[in-house]
Amino acid sequence: MSGHIVVGFTATDAGRDAVALGARLAAASGASLDLVVVLPGEDRSVITPPDAGYDRFVQDQAQAWLDEAADAVRDAVSPATHVCYGESFAGGLLEIAHEIGATLIVVGAANGGLRGRHRLGTVASELLHSADVPVALAPEGARRIDPTTGITRVTAAIGLRPGADVLLEESVALATATGAELRLVSLVAIDLPAGMAGNESAAMHADEVFVHARAQLPKSIDAEAVVGLGDSIEEAVSHLSWEPGEIAVVGSSRLARPRRLFLGSTAAKMLHELPVPMIVVPRTRKKKGARS
Repeated sequence: MSGHIVVGFTATDAGRDAVALGARLAAASGASLDLVVVLPGEDRSVITPPDAGYDRFVQDQAQAWLDEAADAVRDAVSPATHVCYGESFAGGLLEIAHEIGATLIVVGAANGGLRGRHRLGTVASELLHSADVPVALAPEGARRIDPTTGITRVTAAIGLRPGADVLLEESVALATATGAELRLVSLVAIDLPAGMAGNESAAMHADEVFVHARAQLPKSIDAEAVVGLGDSIEEAVSHLSWEPGEIAVVGSSRLARPRRLFLGSTAAKMLHELPVPMIVVPRTRKKKGARS
């Protein structure tokens, strides 16, 4: 991974989780880290007239929060900070991501989530249904992991649907940049009664997935292949082992518009049980030189 990692920051635990994850990714991959606070655009409020003094106070406060967040991770990386304006927080993050050529946007889970789990808030939900760059979700408690922990393993939840090749490329690139191990996971929810028939069908499906995926891997990349079995996607995820320094990578739904994210049902179910950060990548790539 290269380029810039944009972190959407708020002065909350969720914001600090996002900064911690962004710092880990940047430090491990050599990417630049940009911490961003998005304030309401000047034309958003029509109830009260603009007040230059108040606007300056809000901007100064936002900058003070950013400086504090940057200082918290400066031992691992040297972040840049930005106070910008937008019609929405998600819209502002996308705008600055486009301006600086960011390769990833990081946001935290909504406040109130279980320790080590995801609970999507408005900003994350909006990004996961509109962004044209990968989005990383920091689970509650990510701020408690030392930024120098790095990324120990990248787990790609793969399948045979369109977009699997892009997902695999992103996972390989992340593992290569961070020096992490690569794990390929096929999640299979068995709807049949527990028994040999269901397990055999799942094994055949997983073998097909892994054969296809390994054929796409560079010769220099070795990957562990694991099948997650359960009566549901959530149960399949819970049966897998997860490391503290791990990152899960999933693809966007096939319902997504070209080069846009749309959180699919499988990824949404994974979030309920996933104890590590998740990166969601668009199904298709933006052509070089294309404008969004």
